[in-house]
Amino acid sequence: MRVLLDACVLYPTLMRAILLGLAETGAYTPLWSPRILEEWRRAALRTHPDQAASLGAEIALTQATWPGAEILPPEGAEAELSLPDENDRHVLAAAIAGQADVIVTLNLRDFPGRALARYGLRAEHPDPFLLGLWREDPGPVEQALEAAMAPARAAIKPTPTDRALLKKSRLPRLAKAARG
Repeated sequence: MRVLLDACVLYPTLMRAILLGLAETGAYTPLWSPRILEEWRRAALRTHPDQAASLGAEIALTQATWPGAEILPPEGAEAELSLPDENDRHVLAAAIAGQADVIVTLNLRDFPGRALARYGLRAEHPDPFLLGLWREDPGPVEQALEAAMAPARAAIKPTPTDRALLKKSRLPRLAKAARG
């Protein structure tokens, strides 16, 4: 399955770590465009303006880890697309160019089913997306969760529960299922 990751799921950090950790298990193939990575960078710099260098390194490492993930939509592809928010047309253009099956995004309103169906796409919130993969095969999801959660647990004092961290990361259904 080919999955386009919108910028809003690449930042925040824990959600990105879980999604990319799961991709590392082979559960799906991640996709993004240079513009999506730039949106991730800008979003992160709004809350952490002092971390430009480390953020640049993190994005470069992500690109190096996933050299086939970056999609360049054809010039002018966006102009022919229609979405409620014109600023999201580049996401749809990248999904189409990358032959994605799913767009994982927090902004479902911006990607209505009718607009995506004509391209054989659907949009899915990361919580049901991850929960669905967990239900199919919990092992890889648990592996990705543990790898992502360990640094988060170590960085936050007092240490929150995994369930609390996942709920705060907008993954409440996954938290309930995977962490009881």
